[in-house]
Amino acid sequence: MQRWAVVTGASGGIGLEIARELAARGYALVLSARSGDKLQALAEELQRTHATATLIAAVDLGLPGGADELARRIEHAGIEPKVLVNNAGIGLFGDFADADPVQTREMVELNVAAPTRLTRLLLPALLRQAPARVLNVASTAAFQPGPGMAVYFASKAYVLSLGEALDAELAPRGVRVTTLCPGATRTDFGARARGERSALFAAEMASAAAVARHGVRAMERGQRLAIHGLLNRLLAFGVKFTPRRLATAIAAWKIRPL
Repeated sequence: MQRWAVVTGASGGIGLEIARELAARGYALVLSARSGDKLQALAEELQRTHATATLIAAVDLGLPGGADELARRIEHAGIEPKVLVNNAGIGLFGDFADADPVQTREMVELNVAAPTRLTRLLLPALLRQAPARVLNVASTAAFQPGPGMAVYFASKAYVLSLGEALDAELAPRGVRVTTLCPGATRTDFGARARGERSALFAAEMASAAAVARHGVRAMERGQRLAIHGLLNRLLAFGVKFTPRRLATAIAAWKIRPL
């Protein structure tokens, strides 16, 4: 019997590498992102390398109703997932007062509303498939406010809080929820967020493959929280002992343009 995993934002970066990790572990995959062409190329690659069965769902989760459309396609295909990976997300550099209201709404829809709605819609199937897993991709941005990326940081704080609460609720029923919090990673995130010149991306960054491998292993172990990289773990937990105003100032300094 096939084990199905749903991966959102699977067309590139961490999501693509998570899909590769799950395929190597024998999962059939529902691959979702906006770009159908990139999903098709990934599906063909996974078929060649692992004989992976796939369902391609080119859906824009940044639009209202996107999560409902993806859930409908999964149900229509008769798929009951054992794993859900909420990876799709976007960021935007710049002051809140100067941000495009439409882009801000899309960010909240994609980063906050979509994973919340999709998890709830697929939860009955996950419970029937228990033991099952949910992997939410947040960020080390979740641990402090981020002037210069205020909505993005706030959205990732929401993902972290939701994931920890859901794991406490669902673990007794056989569904474990892991929240992956990577630091700066070598993907096209910085370019898409118009932050290529930010100090955040000036230091050495982890590869998307290493982050994905860390997240999938943590998910398989049923960890509630997975922070990739020793320095990132130290910084994340160090925030707990740092005055809030100082932590905010440090984040603003890291985000600043060079």
